[in-house]
Amino acid sequence: MNKPTSQQEGPDEAQLDQLPDQLPEQRLDVWFYNARLAKTRALTAKLAGSGKVRLNGRRLTKAHAKVRPGDVLTFPAPGNSREAKVLVWRVRACVERRGPAKLAQRLYAALPPNPS
Repeated sequence: MNKPTSQQEGPDEAQLDQLPDQLPEQRLDVWFYNARLAKTRALTAKLAGSGKVRLNGRRLTKAHAKVRPGDVLTFPAPGNSREAKVLVWRVRACVERRGPAKLAQRLYAALPPNPS
């Protein structure tokens, strides 16, 4: 067995082909849930509809907005942190069901936030 090294950044395209039940698009709240951003779907729906999420630079106020591979999501990091941390993720895949954490990590690629 090959053990991952700390030098490996993220999944390559071959690993994306191995994801089960890929979809062409998905509701934002469901995608957040499948990517394990929160423990419950209700929490992801609350975040998705909060107006604090941007999809390709456009502010969203509805949890039912559709995301597709290649889209860029910008949103506050979950948790009650006093430090305002912004996450920027590129959607790599949409899957039908929530899986283990290793699968969830293959659904997105973290990007550096734009300095302001």
